[in-house]
Amino acid sequence: MAIGAQNAFMLRQGLMRRHVLPLIVLFGCSDAVLVSAGVAGFGAMMRLVPELPAVFSAVGAAFLVIYGGMRFRAALRGDGALALETDGRGLKATLMAGLAFTWLNPHVYLDTLALMGAVSTHFTGIWPKAAFAAGATTASFAFFALLGYGARLVAPYLQSRRAWRVLDFLIAVIMWSIAASLVTTEFAWAALH
Repeated sequence: MAIGAQNAFMLRQGLMRRHVLPLIVLFGCSDAVLVSAGVAGFGAMMRLVPELPAVFSAVGAAFLVIYGGMRFRAALRGDGALALETDGRGLKATLMAGLAFTWLNPHVYLDTLALMGAVSTHFTGIWPKAAFAAGATTASFAFFALLGYGARLVAPYLQSRRAWRVLDFLIAVIMWSIAASLVTTEFAWAALH
């Protein structure tokens, strides 16, 4: 649910109503590849380094705390408003920017390879893991579609600084809640094993 660089780009394109469907396909397919790699490879990595889930949980929680702090600061300062520039960027340039927002973004790897891979270790057997990956991929496509096509419904409300302050505050609270959940879940998982 974090509105990071990739999601803000999708939201901006949705608000401008430019190249929304190609970006949904690009971002969703990219997530499918990364989630599948995380689910397929994380268990093997965990067998080699059993401490890996705890490390990734700690790193993920730290990232979420920091990102939540950034959004909270943006909410206090009121500088998170999404500027809508009307650019004449064509489809190719838009897709190239989308590729950069995806594959050059370290947060994408944390979310897909590490976080989804770590969560998938709670499932045993190939079919439960495949179902988890399919569900995560479906959720990714749905999220990008919601951002892209839902943007026009909320466009009138996202024009004010106040609206973005509220959104940034809510994002901060959500990020901190997820971080707390990661830490408590990891402690509970370690206590059981």
